[in-house]
Amino acid sequence: MMIDTSLVAGENETREADLKRDYETLGERLDRRGVSIDTVKAKVAAYGLAVPSWGVGTGGTRFARFPGKGEPRNIFDKLEDCSVIQQLTRATPNVSLHIPWDKADPAELKAKASALGLGFDAMNSNTFQDQDGQVHSYKFGSLSHTDAATRQQAVEHNLECIEIGKAIGSRALTVWIGDGSNFPGQTNFTRQFERYLDAAQSIYAELPDDWRLFTEHKMYEPAFYSTVVQDWGTNYMIAQELGEKAFCLVDLGHHAPNVNIEMIVARLIQFGKLGGFHFNDSKYGDDDLDTGSIDPYRLFLVFNELVDAETRQAPGFNPAHMLDQSHNVTDPIESLMVSAMEVQRAYAQALLVDRSALDGFQDSNDALMATTTLKTAFRTDVEPILAMARLENGGAIDPVAAYRAAGYRQKVAEVRPEVSGAGGGIV
Repeated sequence: MMIDTSLVAGENETREADLKRDYETLGERLDRRGVSIDTVKAKVAAYGLAVPSWGVGTGGTRFARFPGKGEPRNIFDKLEDCSVIQQLTRATPNVSLHIPWDKADPAELKAKASALGLGFDAMNSNTFQDQDGQVHSYKFGSLSHTDAATRQQAVEHNLECIEIGKAIGSRALTVWIGDGSNFPGQTNFTRQFERYLDAAQSIYAELPDDWRLFTEHKMYEPAFYSTVVQDWGTNYMIAQELGEKAFCLVDLGHHAPNVNIEMIVARLIQFGKLGGFHFNDSKYGDDDLDTGSIDPYRLFLVFNELVDAETRQAPGFNPAHMLDQSHNVTDPIESLMVSAMEVQRAYAQALLVDRSALDGFQDSNDALMATTTLKTAFRTDVEPILAMARLENGGAIDPVAAYRAAGYRQKVAEVRPEVSGAGGGIV
């Protein structure tokens, strides 16, 4: 444990009596609605999502990056920070690595993670950025590049990610490319997409039998006129073309303003191609803001679809859940802890929806009562459920308070030198 367990216990002791009273009161209210609070708590306690290794570092923008104190220097520091999030929230048991940013000896990675009580989630490849010593540049694309050698280089990098993942216990590969164009006429849309599909097939062909391939769409950036995998429709076509182990990954920030993301989720579930999520929030575009910080109701509506699928046992329903955020002005550990709890909150609220009543109102076209049924669940303060689940799982009733009381950031800052803030870049 990176934080003294006795400190966490002491913090919990000051809050436990109030929590028990709040939990009992909420339990009585839910009982009147025919809901077992203990059943909901058990599901929340069993729910977990992955944290991105890159998320524990300070982010930035195209214009500047302002580094924080005690930032991780390497993947092993990152794993220690990730373990703090898991220790206090008991909601983030796995870490998602990004290669080559996190490249290290697989045996050492596995040993470090095991010592910290962590596992590994999906591997993330990087063909949107040139690395030192790289033979072919990705300036004009990677998997869809006009040059066959560049495409092959990108394919081989993804295959390397699979090999690393196999060695550390991962079972999924997430592929996001920045390929596209910035000017009309710069590229032939059809031939470019054909090249992408051909390269993606080469990756898919080497995927282990028990692995899944997640392809991620993004409307724009870094390409601002066209993007090869620009929306969920194109992403769905890719998953269909590649095969049964290929799925669509939904990042909440990768959509046009006002797009109905929860309906996209429902469509992908319906046709068995929802692979998972990158949770964050957005005000203007792909902002990578803390999950639930802008539109918590939309997050709830997404989970309403997920719980609906869980309840009716939709075939093949097994989405992966991960945070994907950029923290520019907050302590990344605090933001990730709060975001993990916000995702759990949306899940708990969705579990409170009266499914029978909702079905009835939908069948009778009672729009007002249908939406009121959702609002009743959303407006319920489920914090006592979340906190009790954390306490019983060995976490902190108030993770942020325990983290600050432990002084973890100050302690690691003493051994981790400050890094330069020169240059931009979101990660």
